Amino acid sequence: MSVTYVVKFQIVPGKYDDFLELLNGVLDAMRHESTFMEAMLHADPDDANRLMLYETWQDHDDVVNVQLLRTYRQAFHEALSAMLAAPRDISIWRCLRADRSTE
Repeated sequence: MSVTYVVKFQIVPGKYDDFLELLNGVLDAMRHESTFMEAMLHADPDDANRLMLYETWQDHDDVVNVQLLRTYRQAFHEALSAMLAAPRDISIWRCLRADRSTE
């Protein structure tokens, strides 16, 4: 069963571009992983320094034991403490139903 992670980031003012550059590198790399399904990055329309990442993977154990340890994530994880105004808000969700447009 797939697992979805919803991760909210509150970025320190002035660090948005640097943060986004590092995150985009991670997103560009992880899309090639065999257990990756999808990711969507959202911006809060009321707060320019708040982002929400929605990512779905085939297997939670693989994410925890393999994916989070990938070398392409290292610089991003090391920079978080300097770029975030608050710790990440991470929640884990299990899919019950998926509907998508056919167009």
